[in-house]
Amino acid sequence: MKKQLQQVHPLAWTIIIGTMFGRLVTSMSIPFLSIYLTQVLGASSTQTGITVAVSSLVGVMASFYGGYISDVIGRKIVMLVSVFGWAMVFFGFSAAQHLWVFFLVNMLNGLCRSVFEPTSRALLSDLTRPENKLLVFNLRYAAINLGVVFGPIIGLQLGSAQSTFPFVIAGIVYIAYGAVLILQFRVHGSSMPASPVQVQAPKLREALAVTGRDRVFLPVLLGTVFCVLGYGHFSSTLAQYLAMNPQFENGGQLFSFMLSLNAVTVLVVQYPVVRTARNFPPIVPLILGNICVAMSMLLFGIASGVTILMISVVLFTIGEVLLFTMMDMLIDRIARPEWKGTYFGTMGFNNLGNVLAPVLGGLLLDEFGAGNGPAVFIPLALSTALGLPFLLTAHKRLTLRERQEGPALTAPGTHDN
Repeated sequence: MKKQLQQVHPLAWTIIIGTMFGRLVTSMSIPFLSIYLTQVLGASSTQTGITVAVSSLVGVMASFYGGYISDVIGRKIVMLVSVFGWAMVFFGFSAAQHLWVFFLVNMLNGLCRSVFEPTSRALLSDLTRPENKLLVFNLRYAAINLGVVFGPIIGLQLGSAQSTFPFVIAGIVYIAYGAVLILQFRVHGSSMPASPVQVQAPKLREALAVTGRDRVFLPVLLGTVFCVLGYGHFSSTLAQYLAMNPQFENGGQLFSFMLSLNAVTVLVVQYPVVRTARNFPPIVPLILGNICVAMSMLLFGIASGVTILMISVVLFTIGEVLLFTMMDMLIDRIARPEWKGTYFGTMGFNNLGNVLAPVLGGLLLDEFGAGNGPAVFIPLALSTALGLPFLLTAHKRLTLRERQEGPALTAPGTHDN
């Protein structure tokens, strides 16, 4: 393990550490946005859901192009432009006073995130030896959750549910992140691998066709849309449900503790879960994760006390770990080297789930009220479970491909679509 850590590229460490601080500041602000909009601005649950969802909607439209353009013009330019743009977005949140302004700024939030995230993940893949990729992807995921352990608690102390001041801190941190990236690119840029696109830049239509023809990737993408749909309810529907439900006193505070428990649980279970899951066929962890998230939705709906809510968070988190720790490795495995950014970017289309989650949750809350948990969360659980048929199909197709192509498939990007 020590030898593997020493082999991690300095730029990769910059992304991992920057991710930790980035998630620290975003988790102390963004998750409380839905509570702020309903309780301070007086927006309805549906209006709040639409405002929250627009970030993911823009992300769905832009994430593919973000990954694609990084394949063409290089990771460095895309990352620097998007990280400084993201900083400006957070300052925009801090200055917003009207619902329509939050709507517009959140659109830009989705744009910056959907360009920066797939590009940074593709760069991590570029910089890392194949035998170390699982370690690096999981270090990044651990960094995300280490930030989220403390972010919500800090946000609670700063009054994130009642104030936009924490967004100022987020903007400052992202400016610092960008400055460090500039320095690291200058120092270590010469050791970066050359762009995988050397002779002719691929056409966007061709790139879409490549990923669309992949008989394993396509059902994985469709199945994870529903997985992300269930995952998206945690920070949108559940936050509003707890804040508005008279059964739970100080729902905003309870939600912040649940966010921190979620992150702590990830850090505790990630290693043993990943160590066990890597022995399974690669899509099986996604199937198990979908089941866990769907079951946790049911428990959230019937919970009448804090204990059941916390048990639900743990189950939800196990599902989250199964889904997201193995997903990057799966995509890295099935992507052609010259299309790696494109594949990671195309995977951003599963954020359709994050688009639908706050809207669907808001409509159910407006229709049935926060006092009727089962009527709200049973439909959410069933919609999450709709991903299972697609993931099972992908599992069967990948098993057949491995049987036909043999051991060569174990190396990323060696298959034919």
